[in-house]
Amino acid sequence: MTAESTTAESTATSVVVSFPDELSAWGRDQLTADRFVNYLKRVYDEAAPGVEWDEFLDVGCCGDSLTLTLRVETVEPAGATNLSAETDIEFVEREGSVHGGWCVQSADGPVSTTGKQS
Repeated sequence: MTAESTTAESTATSVVVSFPDELSAWGRDQLTADRFVNYLKRVYDEAAPGVEWDEFLDVGCCGDSLTLTLRVETVEPAGATNLSAETDIEFVEREGSVHGGWCVQSADGPVSTTGKQS
């Protein structure tokens, strides 16, 4: 087995990442945008179930950063750890909260889709 084949075998084809369910619809759009998904693949070389990534989503010129914790739920195939540009990233929600963002700047900003965020 060569080093190249070992790397190919340990490269994830897909990763499921969860996000807090308090994230607004606008925040979800930012999270799933190609630019953010590609950013995750560039910044994180590896992923394993249970690993958490503290990230922020830009809310534009009129707000502060929207901070949230992303959690790796599953990696396929099992045992793979490396991320590549070809790795698919799927997002699912889990119970949790977010901090900052439009909700602290404007009552007219996006609100939680769950109604839990005040």
